[in-house]
Amino acid sequence: MDASTRRLRYFVAVAEELHFSRAAARLFVAQQALSKQTKELEDAIGVPLLRRTTRSVELTPAGEVFLLAAREALAVLDSGVDAARRTGRGEVGTLKVGFIVGAALELTAPLFEEFARRNPRVELEMREYRFGDTSAGLTEGWSDVAFIRLPVAVPDLEFEVLFTEPLVAALPRNHRLAGHHTVSAQEMTKETLAVGRSEDTEWQRFWALDDYRDGDADRRILSTASQTEEVEIIAAGAACAVTVAGAARYLPHPALRYVPIDGVEGSALAVGWRVGERTPLVERFLAVATEVRDRETELRARIEHPFAAE
Repeated sequence: MDASTRRLRYFVAVAEELHFSRAAARLFVAQQALSKQTKELEDAIGVPLLRRTTRSVELTPAGEVFLLAAREALAVLDSGVDAARRTGRGEVGTLKVGFIVGAALELTAPLFEEFARRNPRVELEMREYRFGDTSAGLTEGWSDVAFIRLPVAVPDLEFEVLFTEPLVAALPRNHRLAGHHTVSAQEMTKETLAVGRSEDTEWQRFWALDDYRDGDADRRILSTASQTEEVEIIAAGAACAVTVAGAARYLPHPALRYVPIDGVEGSALAVGWRVGERTPLVERFLAVATEVRDRETELRARIEHPFAAE
């Protein structure tokens, strides 16, 4: 039997109004069309649903039973349509967010709080990635959006920069440069540097300060898997590292000293997503991220200029 939703809605209106003229007005259709559709529904079911006289319309016992089923079926359908539309608009669903250590630093909390306030029916899943995946889950397909440290040489990604952070040298406490107010890139290139293990050559070159080297003759690199591993290697005196200023706040260690590096390009923290996959949910996240970035000017200034007050 093919009982279309239109026939079901027509029948329910007649059953509730018990009057074809009033039901037709309620549905904004001609009474003749309403009567025809209702009769076709009865023919399809094989039993009369309405008892018609010149003065009244009544439900038959079969009609009373079918009315309950029709209402339930329409309610389920309408709920499904509503859920589909909400999902299509990004109002409901799950957004998967990949990140590296530190995520968006001090912007993380206000960003997620604002997103949750605006999108109470969207569930957020978060996953931390180590140095091996500079895309923080976008390449493997787990993440819908990700907090990424630029530069990266990952194809088919787009970015929205939230802030650019200065670089610092992470040094063992007793290192000869640990007591300096600043160090130069050239001084750091003479050290053994702990650099994250990654196939992303552009990312590796940046953290190894390759653009500030005279050549590869003295390039000494110790590969690490994560930032916490890197910290312990530095604390043990096996290497130094180039990192961002926020590490001093997020990864303090009694055996380390963080010293600003003069004259080097900072590292941008960006929200990234895959090309062609800027879904409504991703769009909503980006809208919140950029608005929070632009609103939290003082917070962003402290991230981008942490040494201004020193």
